[in-house]
Amino acid sequence: MSNVDGKASDSALGDVKEFVRKSAEQIDFAVEEIENVSLVGPDTLMARDLMSPFAWQEPNGKFGIMVRAVPPQDEPVSDTGMIWAGWSEDGVTFTMLDEPSIVPGPGERDIGGVEDPTVVCMEDGRYVVYYTGIAADMSHGALFYAAGLSVDALVKKGVALASSKSMGSTKEATVYRSADGHWRLFYEYAADEASRIGLAIGEDDSGPWIEQPTPFMPRTDGWDSWHLSTGPLLTDEADMPVMFYNGATRDARWRIGWVAFDRNMRVVTDRCIQPLLTPPPGTDRTDTDIAFAASVIVKDKAIWLYYSREDRRLSRARLKRFMDDGRIVRVE
Repeated sequence: MSNVDGKASDSALGDVKEFVRKSAEQIDFAVEEIENVSLVGPDTLMARDLMSPFAWQEPNGKFGIMVRAVPPQDEPVSDTGMIWAGWSEDGVTFTMLDEPSIVPGPGERDIGGVEDPTVVCMEDGRYVVYYTGIAADMSHGALFYAAGLSVDALVKKGVALASSKSMGSTKEATVYRSADGHWRLFYEYAADEASRIGLAIGEDDSGPWIEQPTPFMPRTDGWDSWHLSTGPLLTDEADMPVMFYNGATRDARWRIGWVAFDRNMRVVTDRCIQPLLTPPPGTDRTDTDIAFAASVIVKDKAIWLYYSREDRRLSRARLKRFMDDGRIVRVE
């Protein structure tokens, strides 16, 4: 566990940030079960590797999912991804649409690929989908968004948050309307040859976004010592929202951990020491060694965290939450 103690600077932004040390153990999580997530769909989708499973639940109980589908690792790279949507009755097996919901282009700014969908279901019935658009040279990208009344009729709206300051490649959105009525947009950006997590605040889902200080930093002696990337927010405990974030060493061995915030997501109140989820051991040390969180759903008193493994397979984990008095917290 961890509380906030000590300072460090982000040379790209000039912000003073907080490192973490041993905490008062306010909260913890354990993994109770892991299941494979399966997709059934057209051959063009099933031939691709699958990443970034953003799952959500509709008011009628049906589960939706959007995934990034990428060319297989042993084939030439034609694009960095297409975004496909589908539906499920059980949250485990999804029937996918015949065609992708978001494709690269035709504009130069995202013709290299579309990645990492984040779905926001609006009160007026619209779906707003934030995604990473990769430029034609496939070397940089920015955060875009699309919207529509159904996941198969989305219209691209343009850039949600452009690369700025010294950041580059703004991507991997996590979006939430917090207790103070403002929208929070967490995102990944590049700085100092590493990935970092940024935060911007807006008046509504389309911004305009005002960038804030970096919410937390890598830890020099941890599993998250070099790279950080956004993950989903667990917000059912309003006074202690939790992000299941992604962290890695310099050689990009990604793991999933968690960090807790105050009610308005401005102060880090706790942070894990060890990762919550790691990928299964590979047969070869050079195998892709990645577990990467994408979304979380609370259903039937259980917390389900959806994530990808080895940048090609989808899973979900059922989590147990503990509080500082020893209680196991279930959602009623």
